[in-house]
Amino acid sequence: MLTLIFTCPQSRDYFFDLISLFQSLDIEKIKEYILSFGVLAPLISFFLMVFQAIVAPLPAFLITFANAALFGWLWGAALSWFSAMVGALLCFYIAKFLGRDVVEKLTSKIALESVDAFFDKHGTYAILIARLLPFVSFDVVSYAAGLTSMRLRAFLIATGIGQLPATLVYSYVGEMLTGGAQTVVYGLLSLFAVSILVYLIKRVYRGA
Repeated sequence: MLTLIFTCPQSRDYFFDLISLFQSLDIEKIKEYILSFGVLAPLISFFLMVFQAIVAPLPAFLITFANAALFGWLWGAALSWFSAMVGALLCFYIAKFLGRDVVEKLTSKIALESVDAFFDKHGTYAILIARLLPFVSFDVVSYAAGLTSMRLRAFLIATGIGQLPATLVYSYVGEMLTGGAQTVVYGLLSLFAVSILVYLIKRVYRGA
């Protein structure tokens, strides 16, 4: 897939344009991009979420914010949750069938090694914890899960439950985001996520 992208100049330019869109961390730009496709906007949002999942690590929470602002927090949350599930499933299967070498090219060797030991010890806890942090690449965790013996059913259940609370919270807040409020919300959400992370880590190690 990546070979096809980089051998075609137009595909390569489009690929890097999407990367720049995510790296800008600008919700307004993402909203404008999605809206530019008119009635296809929900479908484009879906593909953007899947794209960011495969080309990890890119900030998925930006799309969640944009979806809530464009489609309302409830429908935006549903779209974000479903598309994130599809993206996670693709990451899982890419790792399962294509192996570690391909995953390292899509992510990085360092990123995978950083989650290997924790994932081996705690399994589904790693999935639940990672999804609560907006700046932790949940997609790398999805790839790592595919490299283990974890069954698809267990992965989907942990993924669905793990991402639902954050998706609902980010969607509800994302519907109200305007201008300078974004910076304040980033700080509050980060604080909230870190607090939950600390709590879950304590629970994990107490049960270990």
